[in-house]
Amino acid sequence: MNDSLKPTALVIVPTYNEAENVRDIAERILTEVPSAHLLVVDDGSPDGTGDLVDELAETDDRVHLMRRSGKLGLGTAYVAGFRWGLERGYDLLIEMDADGSHPAERLPALIAAVADAPPEANVMLAIGSRWVEGGSVVDWPKHRELLSRGGNGYARVMLGLDVHDITAGFRVYRADAIARMELDAVDSKGYCFQVDMTLRVHDLGGTIVEVPIRFRDRIHGVSKMSQAIVVEAMVKTTQWGLQRRFRPRSGSGSAGATRR
Repeated sequence: MNDSLKPTALVIVPTYNEAENVRDIAERILTEVPSAHLLVVDDGSPDGTGDLVDELAETDDRVHLMRRSGKLGLGTAYVAGFRWGLERGYDLLIEMDADGSHPAERLPALIAAVADAPPEANVMLAIGSRWVEGGSVVDWPKHRELLSRGGNGYARVMLGLDVHDITAGFRVYRADAIARMELDAVDSKGYCFQVDMTLRVHDLGGTIVEVPIRFRDRIHGVSKMSQAIVVEAMVKTTQWGLQRRFRPRSGSGSAGATRR
């Protein structure tokens, strides 16, 4: 491929048993951002998700598949995807769910929030946010909305970050920011991974912007949410908050470090 035509954006989509959704989400992503590439990181889905992606890759060179041996978790899937993208020189690394909850039509706005920002703004991360003005959720029971709002509010206060949807998983990062992080030190999973990565961007001195989205619950398949994921996020957020208040130390973008 001619260097001038090389895509700059890589959309990373972790999957586990998403055969009902993966074709649709791939089509939506590549329709909205034709210049992007898609990397599906599949954790050995027994429902054949990886095989479906292989079929897509045979007819579209923008589609790539990383097969993993088993269910290794969301955080490690994204870290593996980040490394894959950094090795191939993409400028933007994008997180997106496979279940259709993240609106692909908002991808251009999220990408523009990072790619078109003036250098002096130092925007390293754009988050597709449910909880800023213009954002919303569809088909959620009230208790789930209260849990999400409450968890995000707690993290915002505990960590001192002006981010309303710190647990959101629809994101665009500048690749050079990811390259400066100690990815080997990232061991968080689920929502906690998103909190961890937000802190790392903050500690690099990067600006974080939130772009409103309309979040819709999955139609097909089973949610990967569990009580263990929620507990991990609460425990680690508390630990990080206390460390930053009472044991501050300079660092290079790790979640436990405080930028001076």
